[in-house]
Amino acid sequence: MNPRGLKFQLLAWYVALVLACLALLGLATYLALHSSLRTALKETQLRRARQIAQLLHERSTGGDLAQVGSEIETRYAPDRNDRFVRITRRDGATIYQSEAPLDHNFDPASVPPPVWPEGEERAREIPLLGGRELLLATHKVQQPGGAAFLIETGAPMDEVQADLKKWVLFLATLLPAVALITLGGGYVLIKRALSPVDRIAASAERITALNLGERLPVAQTGDELERLSLALNRMIERLEAAFQYSRRFVADASHELRTPLTALRGELETLFQEPRLSAEARERLGSALEEVERLANIVEGLFAISRLDAGEAAAEWVKFELGQLASATADQMSLLAEDKHIEVACQAAKGVWVQGDRARLKQVVVNLLDNAIKYTAEGGTISLKVGAQDSKAVLEVADTGMGIPPEALPRVFERFFRVDAARSREQGGAGLGLSIVKSICTAHQGRVEASSSLGLGSRFRVELPLSSAPSNNHKQNHHEH
Repeated sequence: MNPRGLKFQLLAWYVALVLACLALLGLATYLALHSSLRTALKETQLRRARQIAQLLHERSTGGDLAQVGSEIETRYAPDRNDRFVRITRRDGATIYQSEAPLDHNFDPASVPPPVWPEGEERAREIPLLGGRELLLATHKVQQPGGAAFLIETGAPMDEVQADLKKWVLFLATLLPAVALITLGGGYVLIKRALSPVDRIAASAERITALNLGERLPVAQTGDELERLSLALNRMIERLEAAFQYSRRFVADASHELRTPLTALRGELETLFQEPRLSAEARERLGSALEEVERLANIVEGLFAISRLDAGEAAAEWVKFELGQLASATADQMSLLAEDKHIEVACQAAKGVWVQGDRARLKQVVVNLLDNAIKYTAEGGTISLKVGAQDSKAVLEVADTGMGIPPEALPRVFERFFRVDAARSREQGGAGLGLSIVKSICTAHQGRVEASSSLGLGSRFRVELPLSSAPSNNHKQNHHEH
């Protein structure tokens, strides 16, 4: 899971919030439990102190205070019950102090001297060795004759601390279990809640300039995701309208320009044949004819791109061997290469079947070879390879030409982009050949990429979906013209 993804962040916040709430609840419960247990122990000790006060009142009335200690030992047995009892007079004399517990749980001699409270009763914690505490409750008794006594009863808080430790241990065990349950449950809930986002993203990835008619799925939930889907669909609709307008404009303009350019070229060619023309006029007419021819090529290129963008390439698809098509095309283009003494080597594997528009894919081979021939110096070499790799039909054209600068390589498939504008113009290029190659590959669900080293040459790689051979195993021979 991506740590920067929305799912991870929501899940992290969800788990953290649940654990924080549980930790706060556990802390509040711990404090409440501590207060409750302490209060219960304090009330127990104060009740015992009152009982001893009643016993003291009875014995002092009869004048027999010496029997108080034995009565306390008989009734309450402090040493056997790990309790502390001490009775002190106002003058500081100790009437009674319990013995050390049988298990030596604490030492009564370590208990600080009595502190007379302002009120009748109070309770306080006395620290013991080993981090333990003794809860000491005090009860002040004022006898009718004027004598005052302070009764102190105490008990170690070991049981309270043991119960609190059990609660802490329970929380320490509960928190990881709750974290795992929250993590699993939160992941399922968040994944289910964000599944429409995944469907929207997957649909958006499939939409290209060739299928702008598709729309994103809209979840009928009435929430923000539904509004987002509707807004994105309206945006795609506006983009589709803009693309359609742009395509119609290019197609209409190209179509309208073809006729006058053809007529103008015919007129210029007729005029060029006029025998009475001077050499200067004939040279100017030749230059004009070249410009008209270049304009005609640009118009034809734009018209081809507009038809490809409109889906014309998928009109009549057939299965054929890409290697056979590439070999035949290379033989035809080798005539242009021979004029520059360039060797064209073709290595086409058999059985590489593709499905598509044969004429358009031949145009891919023609444009790539023509581009390589133009930018390869005399005596250079061009290699054409066809093969299959990873369920893809691969066609590569490599040359030993001048290469493409690194800063220009990402733009070579843009329309009207020329690496060397002046030289391209001299060679009749308009910057549309590679754009047409890309449009044809895109229309065939393929792709084209370029790599180059300046001064060493360039390589263009075309990948197309590989198709199975025809079931009747009948191969037809096509003659390219």
